[in-house]
Amino acid sequence: MKNYIEDLMNEVQADGKLYFTLKQMREKFNVKYESALKFSINRLINKSKIVSVHKGFYVIIPPEYSRQKILPPELFIDALFNFLKRPYYVGLLSAAFYHGASHQQPQEYFILIDKPAMRSTKVKGLKINYVVKSNIKTSVTENKKTSTGYLKISTPEQTAIDLVHFQKRVGGMNRVSTIIDELAESMKAEELKKILPNCKLNAVLQRFGYILDKIVNGNDLSDVIYNYLTGKKIYVIPLKTNKNKKGVTINRKWKVIENAEIEIDF
Repeated sequence: MKNYIEDLMNEVQADGKLYFTLKQMREKFNVKYESALKFSINRLINKSKIVSVHKGFYVIIPPEYSRQKILPPELFIDALFNFLKRPYYVGLLSAAFYHGASHQQPQEYFILIDKPAMRSTKVKGLKINYVVKSNIKTSVTENKKTSTGYLKISTPEQTAIDLVHFQKRVGGMNRVSTIIDELAESMKAEELKKILPNCKLNAVLQRFGYILDKIVNGNDLSDVIYNYLTGKKIYVIPLKTNKNKKGVTINRKWKVIENAEIEIDF
């Protein structure tokens, strides 16, 4: 059985892949004894030759990653979600890093998914967070080439909107503003204009516009958001939802209660 599995590992690696599934093994080798198969798999896991990142899905650890004992997520995430038959994209801090927010390299990986929710993957020092987003299929993404295929990541404009939406998940509004400042050069007004109708939460766009206008000085981008919101029913909202809203000024342009001081980290 050991040779069977190692034969499959060699075969998939020859095709430029670093992963395989339990279903593949069952189909290829017509295994009669499930217990023997699982024993052989566990043996390879214990020897750090493979890692289980999801039930029935295994990544192969080649010699160049033997010290880390895990692959970078970008080498297997697309294959994992093809296996799960679920839409996904790499977003938030992880997408920001790919788009040039270089000093914001996250310690955790962020994947946006639709319902149902998934538990975080925690293995060999790697943590992958799966963030549920209701309108994921309308989100705008692009393909990033990797050594094993492609990775679906949010565009700079989509990344920025998602960061504002999920700011509590990524360290708060100060960090979000810092990253948006870094992303501003990558964002294009025309691309931003196209995706604004996909965001159904005007409050997110109000905060995003405020950050671009008052903190980042991205006037061409903030103008796009302001023009989109003009004529729509919007309400006065706090910049930070968990802060005191009394005795503070309101930015009339964006209808944002300025209940927090936002500073960009340089």
